[in-house]
Amino acid sequence: MHKPAPIHSSRRGWAPGIALALLLASAGAWSHGDVTPQVVDTSGLPRLGEGWRNQNPYRANEAAIKVGNSAYGQNCARCHGLDAISGGIAPDLRKLDNDCSALKDAKRREACVKDNDEYFLSTVRHGRSRNGAVYMPPFESTFDQEAIWAIKSYLESRREKALQVTP
Repeated sequence: MHKPAPIHSSRRGWAPGIALALLLASAGAWSHGDVTPQVVDTSGLPRLGEGWRNQNPYRANEAAIKVGNSAYGQNCARCHGLDAISGGIAPDLRKLDNDCSALKDAKRREACVKDNDEYFLSTVRHGRSRNGAVYMPPFESTFDQEAIWAIKSYLESRREKALQVTP
């Protein structure tokens, strides 16, 4: 009768498996690319001037959505998820305006959207931190307002719940 080979539990037997696991785990971090903020080419969009707008002037603008999609993929997806679908690291940005979509009164809904636009602009420009921990880095030195509003336009095209807003 043939006796099965003994199972070895030496460190040498585990090393290749551990090395492979570490390599695969680190590949996830590499897949998001360079973590340095990438400048966004907004040359195809109408210029918005020097003063920061407090509402999205590119709402439903197809060219802005296209620029925003690219900008989001290069700068935001590593934390907020591919196609704006969060993997749990940072907020799911498709849900930004969810509280507004339930409002029946058009004036209240539009005021809610305006508030969300202002919050989005402030967050992207200045970042968010709490107790010294940075939860979102500031992008004001990298993005102009055309880039920020293009990203917001892209996110609006990915909304979880439909929202009736006048452009």
